[in-house]
Amino acid sequence: MSQAPLLLELLTEELPPKALKKLGQSFSEGIAQSLKNQGLLTDASVVTSFATPRRLAVHISQVLAKAPDRRVQEKLLPVSIALDSNGKATAPLLKKLAALGHPDAAIESLERQGSDKSETFYLSVDVAGIELANGLQTAVEQTISKLPIPKVMRYQIAPGTPQVQDVEFVRPAHSLVALHGAAVVSIKALGLNSGNTTIGHRFLSAGAIKIAHADEYAKTLKEAGKIIASFDERLENIRSALVSASKGKQVLMPESLLEEVCSLVEWPVIYTCQFEEEFLTVPQECLILTMQTNQKYFAMTNSDGKLSNQFLIVSNIETKTPEAIVSGNERVVRPRLADAKFFYEQDRKKTLMERTTLLSKVVYHNKLGTQLERTERVAKIARLIATQLKQSNKHIDIALAERAAQLAKADLLTDMVGEFPELQGIMGRYYALNDKEHPDVAAACMEHYAPRFAGDLLPQTDTGTILALADKLETLVGIWGIGLAPTGEKDPFALRRHALGICRILLEKQLPLHIGSMIQGALDQFSQAEVKETAQVEVIHQFILDRLRAYLKDQKLDGKNYSTNEVESVVSQNPQVLNDVLQRLEAVRRFSDLDAAPALAAANKRIGNILKKVDFEIPTSVNSQLLSLDAEKSLAKALEGIMPEVNQAFEKGNFTSALQAFASLRNDVDQFFNDVMVMDPDTSLRNNRLALLSKMHSLMNQVADIGKLAS
Repeated sequence: MSQAPLLLELLTEELPPKALKKLGQSFSEGIAQSLKNQGLLTDASVVTSFATPRRLAVHISQVLAKAPDRRVQEKLLPVSIALDSNGKATAPLLKKLAALGHPDAAIESLERQGSDKSETFYLSVDVAGIELANGLQTAVEQTISKLPIPKVMRYQIAPGTPQVQDVEFVRPAHSLVALHGAAVVSIKALGLNSGNTTIGHRFLSAGAIKIAHADEYAKTLKEAGKIIASFDERLENIRSALVSASKGKQVLMPESLLEEVCSLVEWPVIYTCQFEEEFLTVPQECLILTMQTNQKYFAMTNSDGKLSNQFLIVSNIETKTPEAIVSGNERVVRPRLADAKFFYEQDRKKTLMERTTLLSKVVYHNKLGTQLERTERVAKIARLIATQLKQSNKHIDIALAERAAQLAKADLLTDMVGEFPELQGIMGRYYALNDKEHPDVAAACMEHYAPRFAGDLLPQTDTGTILALADKLETLVGIWGIGLAPTGEKDPFALRRHALGICRILLEKQLPLHIGSMIQGALDQFSQAEVKETAQVEVIHQFILDRLRAYLKDQKLDGKNYSTNEVESVVSQNPQVLNDVLQRLEAVRRFSDLDAAPALAAANKRIGNILKKVDFEIPTSVNSQLLSLDAEKSLAKALEGIMPEVNQAFEKGNFTSALQAFASLRNDVDQFFNDVMVMDPDTSLRNNRLALLSKMHSLMNQVADIGKLAS
């Protein structure tokens, strides 16, 4: 079979920048998968995706000119339906064969599979391999119909002529290139016929560009068309060029902004611009956000982390005289920065405390009241948490926690946050400092949103930590209580993120707080009957533990992630306090590395299963006079021998030593289950043996349920 590289390019008007990357990936993946399904690719075929503001393209190596012939087996009908009582073909069978294009197929040529009532007829036929032109036509039609187009545009081809045609696509398409090696593959799409010519950069090149060979596509566009066709190559080009142009400064280039800018230019060129230093009196987060969001500019900071009045732009024009481009962009950004400065100055004329009463006019949720009512609930929850923490940390200031809760949402009513919602909390901190609030209160106004995403920093102050817990608990209990718990992938109020945030704060800060008590404390602050009836403490506790499971599976010890069984051994005990969970998990890992661990884990699981089946009260102590067999005497003696060591290690929080002490019991446990019948007909012997097992089970499972380690 002859094979050659394949190139397919669809040239369009400017594509939506935020959708370009996904469109490019879907286009290349769709074409490749369809050709593969049709047998036109080899195992060695390599797919390369291209996407620029005005084109979607894909290059695939080693594409066959014709797919190999293949034998296809078609399922027909059960024999009981396909044949009548005389063994002749029934009408349904004849109809099925005709539909498959084999009306004259003899019954003797059909294959039978299965037996009795499940016996079924199958038809095996040789199918000729599809030609590339037909296969590519199918691939293009299928792929275009399934592209993740955010909004379809309807337009006409050749309006005012007899050949006028209505077309629907993301943007008007202008040309179609389809090459197999150097040969044009004849296909049609969106009213266009395929050829071998395209066009280059809108301003830096002129006229049609001929693609002589599929392998020369990227090189030809770069040299003759001033186009970097690869999205990834263009992105890395922009990234490195920004760093180079920064001249030692730190460039702020979030990935989302890089990708959006990459989707706006085909030949990226970096220029340095600047704005007046007077704007630096505005909090730098405001200036950075307005430059990134409104203008797609890249801000820079100096070595001390402070914003520079210089910024970088990515232009689609390369010129030796960029003065007009630079001055134009400087002129455009100035009003944006002036707006930010105006908002900041106006907002500071009213204190956060003065704004809090206005929260009564802002609806939080129609079933949960206003933002003011929510603020009052959070303040009470914060007081409860602070009071609990003060028992173990005398430096906790309850009054600061309540004050921070009162002010934390007031910045929602400022002009700056109204313009840039992403700055909520950040501006609260600036305005609180301007109001001469305590530094910890100001910090908490920002920190109570943390962690905002996976891997985000936790609150740094005690006040911020308390408020973050209170705010997340109020949201979790309230939203759950009105019946809006997450379902499937839907979680519009980010309750999973809030639950994970609670886990991370309790774990990583090792706070000795009781989860159930915190949930109940939050629940008590709601007056709504629906919340009190729906938000069950144990259900929400289990929801938080589910997030804990996911978090722990991502943790590592000695470079290795914890296994599901290791995590489950700790979480299945429904811990109410999480401050020592990581230490328990490490102890489980150290225990599981012992040679005796598998046998002891299996024994622990077996004991647990035995105890679950007991429907009567087991004695709390073991009667040594009733230990009649050597194996049970030996186990009881060994257990008594390690108890002081285990209990002492557990009380000191040395969970690893507590678990490892059980390794000495392995032989005694094995011998016990070999020689002793636990459920003895003699009730006194049975109950005494159950008491022995229960004692061992409780002692071993103080740290974790070791039975979960048994496969």
